[in-house]
Amino acid sequence: MKLTDLRGILQYIPQFREKTFVISIDGAIITSENFGNILMDIAVLRSLNIRVALVHGASAQIRGLAAEQKVTASDLDGSGITDEPTLRLALMAANRLTHEILEGLSANDLRAASTNAVIAHPLGILHGVDHLLTGKVERIDVEMCQKLLDNGIIPILPPLGFDGDGKTYRVNSDNVAVAAAEALKATKLMFITTVDGIMVGDRVIRQMAVSDLESVLALEKDQVRPEVVSKAVHAVAACHAGVPRVHVINGSLEEGLLAEVFTNEGVGTLVYGNEFQQIRRAMKKDIRSILNLTKPSVASEELVKRTRSSIEKQLGDYYIFEIDKNPVACVALHCYPEHSKGELAFLYVSPAHENQGIGRKLIQFVENKARDLGFSELIALSTQAFTYFQSKGGFIEGSPDALPPARRDKYEQSGRKSKVLVKKLK
Repeated sequence: MKLTDLRGILQYIPQFREKTFVISIDGAIITSENFGNILMDIAVLRSLNIRVALVHGASAQIRGLAAEQKVTASDLDGSGITDEPTLRLALMAANRLTHEILEGLSANDLRAASTNAVIAHPLGILHGVDHLLTGKVERIDVEMCQKLLDNGIIPILPPLGFDGDGKTYRVNSDNVAVAAAEALKATKLMFITTVDGIMVGDRVIRQMAVSDLESVLALEKDQVRPEVVSKAVHAVAACHAGVPRVHVINGSLEEGLLAEVFTNEGVGTLVYGNEFQQIRRAMKKDIRSILNLTKPSVASEELVKRTRSSIEKQLGDYYIFEIDKNPVACVALHCYPEHSKGELAFLYVSPAHENQGIGRKLIQFVENKARDLGFSELIALSTQAFTYFQSKGGFIEGSPDALPPARRDKYEQSGRKSKVLVKKLK
């Protein structure tokens, strides 16, 4: 690990320490060559005092066992009809996988426990079809899981549910993961699967608001790769249940779990919930508030003075951060598509709301926008806050040569001699 990698990790530790991550691993990944590396990544998370609960699937193993025993499985993923022979296969597969996980965690000096924390009841008859031994997650035994987590023990939740009479049901692991993340108030839910993320056509979506993902599922579901439709649907459900971040990553990537958690770019898909909904595009009625908000910073020459008409001309570039419908911060993204560059500009946070991470959220928001627009580089100009952009935003100092020609001309004319800061996005 390079020193820069370690520094990158260290900046995230305060916000994740003592928080809970629910990690859901597809059965096919558990038996893959890279699973040992995933367990080592989990060991790193635990060493940083991040609490981890594990959920696992078993569909790949059920398919394999069915072929071995020449049995026709009635369902593979726990969402269809589960007959008696298929439940027996599910029990065999789940128990075997749980044991493999326990062995692997022990090899990494981690304590874990297989649980019966998934309380379920029969899915029942849907559209006239009896789903037999398929279960629906009723709740997660939070007390059991929390006691394990409090004692540094990783709870393992298999794709099996249990009712009050001791009966076992086959349940869908994605459903279990969402229920566990909601019940444990997880900061992150991470799906580790066999594809690179949520794919629409041939394109991997890197970051997406839950509302945008809902639109995709409603209008373009046929374009979503079949292997990740369930992950996409359950990512939406998790965000609506209060989970701030849902990630979908490829389990075959070495150090993929750490790269997804500890870098802004990540390696898979990030679906985010309500946090960014505090940020919205500025409207004409907001211009006065923006000018009043930034007046102290303009007076100190930290920000360049802007007139009402200049903001109005580029109003689509401006965004505000609201708390209780009151603007407390603002930022702009000026676009130079012909040069594949965006400029992060006019970043300001009210003094009453400093040290709350709002500036960092706005930087990340602009970065996400720039990535979505396909830009390869983000630039920023600063006379007084350049160390903030470097330490909090990952920018490095560049030269005026990095500026698009039109922006370079304005830079020379201003005479401010701002530092030029650059961040590569690809």
